[in-house]
Amino acid sequence: MDNKKIASNKILWIFAIGQLGWSTLAGIITNWMVKFYEPDKLPEGHSYFTPQGRIVLGLLTAMGVIAAAGRIFDAVTDPYIAGKSDSFKHRLGRRIPFMRVAAIPFGVMTVLIFTLPFKGESYGNFGLLFLFCMLFYLCMTAYCTPYNALIPELGRTQETRINLSTYISVTYFFGSGISYLVPNIAGIFSGSMGYTNSFRLTVGILSAIAVVCMLVPAFLIDENTYADTTPTEGTAFSSLMATFKNGDFRTFVASDIFYWIGLTMFQTGLPFYITTLLGLKDTWAFPMFAAMTFFSLLCYAPVNIFAKKMGKKKLIAFAFMFFSVTFLVTALAGILPIPGVAYGFIIAALAAIPMAILGILPQAVVADISEADKIETGESRQGMFYAARTFAFKMGQSLAMLLFTSIKTINSDVPSGESGYGLGLRITAILATVLCLIGGFIFFRYNEKDIIAKLESANKED
Repeated sequence: MDNKKIASNKILWIFAIGQLGWSTLAGIITNWMVKFYEPDKLPEGHSYFTPQGRIVLGLLTAMGVIAAAGRIFDAVTDPYIAGKSDSFKHRLGRRIPFMRVAAIPFGVMTVLIFTLPFKGESYGNFGLLFLFCMLFYLCMTAYCTPYNALIPELGRTQETRINLSTYISVTYFFGSGISYLVPNIAGIFSGSMGYTNSFRLTVGILSAIAVVCMLVPAFLIDENTYADTTPTEGTAFSSLMATFKNGDFRTFVASDIFYWIGLTMFQTGLPFYITTLLGLKDTWAFPMFAAMTFFSLLCYAPVNIFAKKMGKKKLIAFAFMFFSVTFLVTALAGILPIPGVAYGFIIAALAAIPMAILGILPQAVVADISEADKIETGESRQGMFYAARTFAFKMGQSLAMLLFTSIKTINSDVPSGESGYGLGLRITAILATVLCLIGGFIFFRYNEKDIIAKLESANKED
């Protein structure tokens, strides 16, 4: 260990508030952008703003193209921002300056995505939405990549690393839960403002709150006290290549890609599963997510304890398999003779356990790998490790958005109650099941014992 100070739990919680902010903004876009612009049923008083149907080669929808392109752009900019952050020299450190600059534009772009100016199915709106989404993901990268790079710096021991991963997972869940409140809050204003404007106002309110949360760690944490602020040498590309030379990291990333493809399809599809497969109103999205969050939070303390005693690998592999079961149960929604509300809460309860595990431990695994790599190479490239991870899984998310927005249109013209209704949505859940299983099998190859041995050896020497 060097002479940097170990972060207290108070500092760890201050840091976690930043995740509450950015996860709220990310959740708004992930959960509601497709639903707002390509609703399965047009809400009263709402209208279409972008071209509908499969407009690209007869295969891809407008939202599919935008969402996928945004994720690809986001993935490509991750290593670039990470390289700049790792090599940045500033009196405030390598990460904090990026977080301060990016927070407000991040919130502004979230609002602009839902405030297109033209009426009807406009290609002008399509162009603006494309631009706003690219800027949104650029701002998200500029904040989140330096933010994530602070995780191994603040969590400088196994105990603090797992604690920090637990705290940011808690705030991530709350941020995601807040994002599911959009239609519920919008309903308060819809009587006087209509569906569209009340939705936009809600996004504006939540975005403002999220920005304040993101600025909390940016102004209350002194990076120089806790982190190694020595800039790295070399280009972003050379650093990225060096990062992917780590075999354990490649194994982790490979499993992570399959997990995120499946999870992104599930998260994007959740409002559709609720309304189409279960036959409920979209306002049920928040109560069900709240239930999942509650059950998941009950699992946090056991996950924290078991991870310290038995390691992270076994728990993560178990979570992959359990999530696969959850996705498969989702695919059967509306077929089994169970009331829609009850079935929705069953899905929420099943998802809670793997969400707790995979919400906490993967971040800690990346921190372990990056610290072990630092011991071997002498290079402090935490930013690039997190960027390389996000580069890979965001490419997976891009594929997930293309797949989901295209597959969900299968049998979309079949009326409710007739054979084949909701078939496309069921296929997306089945595909998510298969992909999560593959990710779990790949993760079995991760050599956790070797990584932990390197970290413990280095700590003993210090």
